[in-house]
Amino acid sequence: MTVSEIIKEIKKKVYRPVYLLTGQEPYYIDQVSDYLIRNVLSPEEKDFNQTIFYGKDTDVVEVINACRRFPLMASHQLIVVREAQQMNEIDKLAVYAENPQKSTILVINYKYGTYDKRKKLYKSVQSCNGVVLDSVKLYENKIPDWIVSWLKIRKCTIEPAACMLLVEYLGNDLGKIAGELEKLIIALPENRKITTAAIEQNIGISKDYNNFELQKALGQKNVLKANQIVNYFAKNPKNNPLALTITSLFYYFSKVFILHFQEDKSKKNIASVLKINPYFVPEYEQAARKYNAPKTAAVISLLREYDMRSKGVGNSSANDGELLKELVYRILH
Repeated sequence: MTVSEIIKEIKKKVYRPVYLLTGQEPYYIDQVSDYLIRNVLSPEEKDFNQTIFYGKDTDVVEVINACRRFPLMASHQLIVVREAQQMNEIDKLAVYAENPQKSTILVINYKYGTYDKRKKLYKSVQSCNGVVLDSVKLYENKIPDWIVSWLKIRKCTIEPAACMLLVEYLGNDLGKIAGELEKLIIALPENRKITTAAIEQNIGISKDYNNFELQKALGQKNVLKANQIVNYFAKNPKNNPLALTITSLFYYFSKVFILHFQEDKSKKNIASVLKINPYFVPEYEQAARKYNAPKTAAVISLLREYDMRSKGVGNSSANDGELLKELVYRILH
């Protein structure tokens, strides 16, 4: 089942005996688990009918004994096992899942890995009419659409550049992104639109000196702007790690390289092939004009070279700031 399907059931007070919430993306696991905690029991009922365990501090027997109890002055009791991946012999919970208590709702939060489908617990949860959620990690190219959708539900919008800035610095950690978006929403003006300026003011990410702006400056061969950004990075290495910058530039120029070999140069096709927002297609087209295919390939080779040098291969003295300045000079010249 999907997260929306599970929550839709819960809203209708249709509860399953066991929820096995598993996968690499903790955000969706927490979303379902927290929704159950907020909505199954009233505040008065929670005192006697809600128990939260932590995998490393409990064992299977203790959880099963709790599940076998009857609720007190409530229709259900809720048992939640957080960080279940740290519990020893967790698969033995299959004994309970094979014959669950009708008035108990057991929620198993198994994070940062997918529970083995061949194991008894997985099969038992399915056979007892329980729910298995496979919470899959989103690829970074899917995150901008996720951010737009998340904000749309809350009747907010975001500038494409601001969206890319968030992805650049927060990656694909949905929990962290959602947390930062919550902060931004509180400070939003009446038009409910998130801008790069709002991100700089409320999160502390510079709207002018970041990897996204460095990509743009290099794509335009704007020597002055590129050097300003590089000098800023060199003075703030902790906030702008070289490894992250090289990775960002590698993906950027790889897309420019792919663009050179597209027969269909329409905006729609380029956006689809490069997996970018159509808003940014002109930027990549401009970069392709500045860097022909051989030059783009040479830039990608440079990035690989400096990635190795940043790890100490063929580099005995230059620090990260010096390496970045040298790399950018060679890209531009």
